This record gives sequence, C-alpha cells and structure tokens, in this order.
Amino acid sequence: HNFFSIFRYLGTGQSLASLHFSFLIGKSTASVIIRETCVAIWNALHAAVMGQPQKEQWQEIADVFQQTCQFPNCAGAIDGKHIRIKKPVRSGSQFYNYKKYFSFVLFAMCDANYSFRYIDVGSYGSRSDSAVFAHSEFGKLLHDKALDLPEHTALPGTTSPAMPFVFVADEAFALGENLMRPYSSRGLSLARRVFNYRLTRARRVVECAFGILANKWRFLHTPIHLKLETAISAVKAACVLHNFVRARDGFNFEDSLTHSLHSHRPSVVRGHRQGAAVREQFTAYFMSPHGALPWQLDAI
Repeated sequence: HNFFSIFRYLGTGQSLASLHFSFLIGKSTASVIIRETCVAIWNALHAAVMGQPQKEQWQEIADVFQQTCQFPNCAGAIDGKHIRIKKPVRSGSQFYNYKKYFSFVLFAMCDANYSFRYIDVGSYGSRSDSAVFAHSEFGKLLHDKALDLPEHTALPGTTSPAMPFVFVADEAFALGENLMRPYSSRGLSLARRVFNYRLTRARRVVECAFGILANKWRFLHTPIHLKLETAISAVKAACVLHNFVRARDGFNFEDSLTHSLHSHRPSVVRGHRQGAAVREQFTAYFMSPHGALPWQLDAI
C-alpha cells in the first residue's frame, strides 16, 4: 500500500490530495509515507547503486567515455539542475533563483551510461553551480585529490605527456587540472572550436541523464509541494531508483533531452594555469591524427 502510493507520487507527480482520494489516506499521512519510504529507498539502494568508485571503476568509466563519446581520460560529466519547490517556511530569498521561482539544486556527476555516480541535493537555488560544487563532498574530494582517480596516463596513440583524468562541465564551472570546461566563445580558433565540440559531446551525457530522470519520475516536472526535507528525500530516492532501473533495463534515447529541469545560470569563474595547460593538451590532441574524428570539422 505504502509503495503503491509512493510510486504513484514519484511517477506521476499527483498531488497529496489526489493520493488521499486514491488510497483513502489523509494528506499528512501521505506526506509521512512519502518521507519515510523515500529515506528507506535511499538507505537500501545508495551503497549498491551509487557507491564511490575506486581506481579500477574510474578506469572502466573512462573506457566507456572513450568508446561512446571519444573523449579520453574522462571520469564523468557534471552539472547542476534546479528542482522547483514551494517557498520553504522562513527561508527568505535563499531558495529564490534567477529564473524567479523557488528551487533547490540537484548537482550530479554521471558516467557515460547515464548513471549518477555522485549527487548533492538541497543547496539554495540562489547559489551558483561553481559554489554548489565547491561546497559539495565531491568538490572537496576532487580539490583534495582524494577521489582515488587513476594515475596520469598518456592519451590513446601517444606516449607522452601523461595526462590527468578529468571531469567535463559547462562554462558555469571553474577550469582546473581535473575539470575541463569550454573555451569562452568569442573569436575562437578552429582547434578551440573543435575542443568545445568534443567536450560538449561528452558533457551531454549528464543532460541526457537528467532528461531520463525527469521523464520517468514525473513529480520533477512540476513544483514539489512537500516540506523541504521530504522534497530532498524524494529527489534522492528518484536518483537511486534511476540507477537501479538503468542497471536492469538499459535505455532507449527517446525524450532524454526534453525535460523541465532548468540549468544554472553561468557565473564568471576563473580557471587556474594548470587547468589551462591540460585543456591546451586536449585541444592539440583532438586536432592530431591520433585524436581527430573524421566528422568533427563538419560538426562545428
């Protein structure tokens, strides 16, 4: 009974009032059932379907990125999305975002199979992506070199230089040794335009993952009318259920890019020199005989 009502809510976004009529339970009871069941789903599945990768698993993730997106040494794609909510009690403007609605942020890192490998849920909607990332557990682990990424490795077909494993992101994030973002789009050389194209192909997997998530768990299509803690628990449950289903069902691409989750507004963030040097190496590689794709010049 409880599971029917929770899956009806997550899958359709039905209001608590309609759950009340469908299952003959009070609205406050429905809210408690949603919260308790979502916490139980997260606790039961999180370690099994979203455990932190070890060195060998990072290498496997990178191998799939290379096979499917032709971006070597890529350990994941990262992005943040706004989750619409009703105004939280006593929250002031912290959850009020630049698109003029209340939200919290779902920050995610995903692999090339559209599975979420790490999520951070609940940061204020008014915060920038780079701030959410910097304060997240994942951002701190990356900054502290504590993710257990594989040793630096030369790119396919080359013997040097040894290159770090990187995460790909959009321009809202800061460039770093392990974090690649596009070149800003003014007056770019051909090589830099190719780099941006190649990075975008790899980064789109996180966009697809958000699309699959929102289209299967349709409560994400409308503002969530639950208490803040319950709404956060519901989003976390949907993310581990997403991984659970991906592992069993595979996926077809229908509708994956049409969803109602809004991206963060890019903030002006400065990259550091080491990141710029790594990005230049990738840029040169993507124009070299070993790294170029036959169609890349037609695509930009």
